[in-house]
Amino acid sequence: MSRTATSESQIPEATAPRRAFGDVAFKAITTGFAVGILLLLGAMFFVLWRESALAIEAFGPGFLTSAKWNPVTEKFGALVAITGTLVSTVIALLVAVPVSIGIALFLAELAPEKIRTPFGVAIELLAAIPSIVYGMWGLFVLAPLMSAYLQPALGGLFGWTPFFSGPQMGIGMLTAGLVLALMIIPFIASVTRDVFRMVPAQLKESAYGMGATTWEVVKDIMIPYGRKGIYGAVFLGLGRALGETMAVTFVIGNAHRLNWSLFAPGNSIASTLANEFTEADGDLYLSSLVALGLVLFLITFLILGFAQLYLKRMSAPGSKG
Repeated sequence: MSRTATSESQIPEATAPRRAFGDVAFKAITTGFAVGILLLLGAMFFVLWRESALAIEAFGPGFLTSAKWNPVTEKFGALVAITGTLVSTVIALLVAVPVSIGIALFLAELAPEKIRTPFGVAIELLAAIPSIVYGMWGLFVLAPLMSAYLQPALGGLFGWTPFFSGPQMGIGMLTAGLVLALMIIPFIASVTRDVFRMVPAQLKESAYGMGATTWEVVKDIMIPYGRKGIYGAVFLGLGRALGETMAVTFVIGNAHRLNWSLFAPGNSIASTLANEFTEADGDLYLSSLVALGLVLFLITFLILGFAQLYLKRMSAPGSKG
């Protein structure tokens, strides 16, 4: 008995230095990874700022509010590209969020067990399709359908507003937003489905036992319980939509003009960079393009930073969300 106690007491003493070294090494490695990401983020910002210094010096804050973009006269402004980025992203979210929540609810609560897995795999496979394929599909399939059916219908119903007036060419801001919506639906739907699956069965069974309908269980139990996860999924899709390049480039029209109509062609920051970066032949032109990249970097950083703060606020004790 004494031998056993003695040997057991000696094991921690013999392995303590090894364990201490392992803990220190593990902490140092993981800390290095985290610090490395921050350093990489800072380096990206520094390079963008340095390379865009010429445009910042030439145009100042007016770069953000000017709609001019003329390489011949070397007059550049980011307003059209910023507007196109934000408008197409808002359209994508307005379409994708309700559709994604509906898909997630169907897969988590309503679908028969036999089809949940095939449908879930199909949704996840959509996320693996390259963006250029979405762009080609949008140009050759969606744009003709928009021109032949959806835009005339919207023009007939809401043509009296400036948002749905003008030529109905198929490509434009609305088409770009719909393509973006299709691209972010798999991300939002997959995460939201997993959130709904985490709702305790006891809560749902108790609600059903009290006579609640399926809609009441979804509205009063599942969505409030998973609200934070749903917001996180939406912000994930938002980050994906803000920086999308090739798919938007195919269908947005690539025109440096401000227009109230969603049917009109426009531009986004990413599509401007994709179209013009390799053709920039002047220092000011190239610096202005890099300045657009800096603006996109800051927009994404601020929006996702706000999202993190909002989610943290929701997690605070006593928060009602």
